[in-house]
Amino acid sequence: MEQLDQIVPLLAATIRVAVPLILAGIAGLFSERSGVVDVGLEGKMLAGAFAAAAVASITGSVWLGLLAAIGVAGVLGILHGFVCITQRGDQVVSGVAVNILISGLTMTLGLAWFEQGGQTPPLPASARFGVVVLPFSETIGQIPGIGRFYTEVLGGQNILVYPTFALVPLAWWVLGSTRFGLRIRAVGESPAAVDTAGISVVRLRYAAVLIAGALCGVAGAYISTAQGAGFVRDMTGGRGFLALAALVLGKWRPWPTLFGCLLFAALDAVAIRLQGVVLPGIGAVPVEFVQTIPYIMTIILLAGFVGRAIPPKASGLPYVKDR
Repeated sequence: MEQLDQIVPLLAATIRVAVPLILAGIAGLFSERSGVVDVGLEGKMLAGAFAAAAVASITGSVWLGLLAAIGVAGVLGILHGFVCITQRGDQVVSGVAVNILISGLTMTLGLAWFEQGGQTPPLPASARFGVVVLPFSETIGQIPGIGRFYTEVLGGQNILVYPTFALVPLAWWVLGSTRFGLRIRAVGESPAAVDTAGISVVRLRYAAVLIAGALCGVAGAYISTAQGAGFVRDMTGGRGFLALAALVLGKWRPWPTLFGCLLFAALDAVAIRLQGVVLPGIGAVPVEFVQTIPYIMTIILLAGFVGRAIPPKASGLPYVKDR
């Protein structure tokens, strides 16, 4: 029972931490499968977090905040697409520019609108996504072992958790079995062949970056209105880059990307529980070291355990139609 008391909270925390990683990972999956590299996931998540918290604070409606987050991040996705697809600009530079722009812009707007050091006012419970209580939680919760797993891991989660995990099989089905998904994959491998078949490469890539932007908006809204109770500066904390790492670790496939996100989330959950732990002969584990554990492990995993990760053949290459 003592081991269960440690495992169940860790599993619950892993699921909560994994949600924005999964959303951003699937966002990057759609974008990069279409041939558009997106290192701006972090910036779009941050923009979504700010928009959701700001609108929820002003209106008192968390759902309006979610819509605002989707809209703002979607616009950034279109902007990234305009630079990379229409203007054929460098995709990595465009993504980095989005990250830098949003990091400064959210701080500036926060100072101008709320005058609280770049933060939004703390959100009340009515302006946040609440916890879902599963049916029969009181009855099943009394069963040793299974009860705690049902009420704290499967239940006791935010309402956005469940559609996020359902998104993975949906993305797998869309990319693997639908005409739209197969065209997305084709345009990331051979855009010239897609164009020859009379299908618009530009339209498909714009659709992919728009989907990526919308999913990043949901991820940002989750961070500020579900995990948190408002917006603080740079609160995404590098999750967009961890999601990119999970995408590479998963070799641009939905299910392995999910496992990569869960792995990084578990490392983060373990790192949080190491704070304040006193090691014999060493003393308390420094907070700074604990915070770097997920990123150190990310480097180790990508360097030694991924093997050869081959991106889509047209990834990062602007398409120039032959005349």
